[in-house]
Amino acid sequence: MNNNPYAWIQESLTTIHRADWYRSVQTINSLPGATVLLSGQKVINFASNDYLGLAADESLKTSAIQAIQQFGTGSTGSRLLSGHRELHRELEQAIASTKQTEDAVVFSSGYLANIGTITALIGKRDLILSDQYNHSSLKNGAVLSGATIIEYPHCDIAALTAKLQQQRQKYRRCLIITDSVFSMDGDLCPLPELLDLAEEFSCMLLIDEAHATGVMGKTGAGCVEHFDCTGRELIQIGTLSKALGSLGGYVAGSHTLIDFLRNRAPSWIYTTALSPADTAAALAAIKIVQQEPERRQQLWANVDYLKQLIKENLPNLKILPTESPILCFPLPDAATALTAGKHLREAGIFAPAIRPPTVPTSRMRITMMTTHEKRHIEKLVAVLKSMQV
Repeated sequence: MNNNPYAWIQESLTTIHRADWYRSVQTINSLPGATVLLSGQKVINFASNDYLGLAADESLKTSAIQAIQQFGTGSTGSRLLSGHRELHRELEQAIASTKQTEDAVVFSSGYLANIGTITALIGKRDLILSDQYNHSSLKNGAVLSGATIIEYPHCDIAALTAKLQQQRQKYRRCLIITDSVFSMDGDLCPLPELLDLAEEFSCMLLIDEAHATGVMGKTGAGCVEHFDCTGRELIQIGTLSKALGSLGGYVAGSHTLIDFLRNRAPSWIYTTALSPADTAAALAAIKIVQQEPERRQQLWANVDYLKQLIKENLPNLKILPTESPILCFPLPDAATALTAGKHLREAGIFAPAIRPPTVPTSRMRITMMTTHEKRHIEKLVAVLKSMQV
């Protein structure tokens, strides 16, 4: 027996290396954008969630600087103690207005929003039905709640219906949880059908709009707007760190829901409030989303152009079903994905390999931005063609 209680950690790392699952950080030495300096090399960036190009926008930077000058760099405490600023409330009202809900509450990250909301709403006597491809934050929130968790096959309404018929009556409360845009696939949840099932079986429905906020829907309000479900009762969670170019998370819903979360969500109650700079930047981003729809229009034009070029130049390239700015093409294993990522990098394209355990099967993931130019997209397709993927 090895008497060192930490020896297993090195053994586990060795296993991770052997499976080609090992990861390490890659340093960006520049402002975010369509091109970045990656460890000193200029590359075209297809790895960012900065869909609207707002993370380096002058309005956001100016708003953040002004907030620091007025309020300092930190919020100094939780919202219920010394951390609340009027900026936080302005941001919550802007989110609620965008989502057309009664109210909203801002968390210090999207992960904290998911964990705090799920654990506040559901307990040991309850049931959670979770899409098998849900984000880690949704899955971990479900585990922390202590509820019975049943995963249903990805976006399979028939299977979910059968599980509700079999299990719903055994539990006090039931919560269905799902991403709206699945971040490692690019497809959308069947929201109208999920809402109908939630009403039929007296379930709460929580959707994570992280990759839909600012991107999907006529005004960028998300998949709820995209599917014309605005006004129907559900719990909407999202982030401020992707299309909105800042940091933080939110929950939008009824006055009653938001008031309850302020009193029961542990990851809101016991966490330092979002910094003034992040809050002000997110507020500026929401205003831009509302006032500059051309950013979203350009994003979708770029998505369409990439799909067109792939169809014309790579007719045999298999792309996972997608209705978002996320395009993924599957690869046979982690080693192949790492090799593909290395070849792209050597050609000046930043699109890292996505491998288990993040996803069930390895793939390359391409994310489009408003700030991509046609020449960037054309180079990506040319490099993919040269690789004979």
